[in-house]
Amino acid sequence: MSVEERDPLTEHQTTGHEWNGITELNTRVPRAVWFFIIVTHIWALVYWVMMPAWPLVNTYTEGLLGVDQQDQVETRITAANAERGDWADRIATLALDDIRADPQLMAHVDRTAPALFGDNCAACHGTLAQGGPGYPSLVDAAWLWGGDDEAVLETLRVGINSPHPDSRYAQMMAFGRDGMLERDQIRAVVDYVQTLSRPAQDMSPERLGVGATLFADNCSSCHGDDAAGIQDLGAPDLTDAHWIYGGDDAAMFKTIYDGRQGWMPAWEDRMTEAERRMLTIYLGTLRQEGQNGN
Repeated sequence: MSVEERDPLTEHQTTGHEWNGITELNTRVPRAVWFFIIVTHIWALVYWVMMPAWPLVNTYTEGLLGVDQQDQVETRITAANAERGDWADRIATLALDDIRADPQLMAHVDRTAPALFGDNCAACHGTLAQGGPGYPSLVDAAWLWGGDDEAVLETLRVGINSPHPDSRYAQMMAFGRDGMLERDQIRAVVDYVQTLSRPAQDMSPERLGVGATLFADNCSSCHGDDAAGIQDLGAPDLTDAHWIYGGDDAAMFKTIYDGRQGWMPAWEDRMTEAERRMLTIYLGTLRQEGQNGN
């Protein structure tokens, strides 16, 4: 078939290709398409000349306008820090109760503190701050080192068993692994301690007496004679229902046999004073909501 042949209906020249009676037309590219192609190429050439575009060996073409997005970002960060400086300085110096009483400052706390918690704390304590195996809940009343403002601020500042020179230190000894108690003795202590938080358990007076004696000789120096814990030592209360590592037989046996040593980083060099204060206020809110059942 000749390529000079034209379609009788449209008068367009054909390409000479035919499939089952269907002839391909040799139609031109619409002018609008050519227009946008040309404009796009012109825009690209102009952009390459005016803006940073091409990487070189050790640098890049900076363009005639000299635009530097890194400088723009730094300028915006500087402006944001300047705007933030006023209220952040106030949060860093005011008493926490005064901050809570200031609606404008609390608006900044409410916007900033959840992100601080999510970025720095949620990985261990959970997004809902309810903790998990080995990580304490922050929404109950069982705080190893105390849950008041000053105690929380100090814990955030220095951490627990951290490299900070003022770190809080706490460690549960490995009574079984280090040979201080036999396995049967550890089981007796487990049985006794479980009756402290679940007194309805049926246990013989003899078994209870053995466990109580072992507890008094080995555990009361940290957990207290009444087993209610000593916050100055970071020793938990054993009479409530809050167990960081679990309160069942197997978990408690492992805790006493192998010991425990929790860890929390010190945030003094990672967060500003204002950020730690905002986080403390936020944690106080979570704790209050958790205890109120919200």
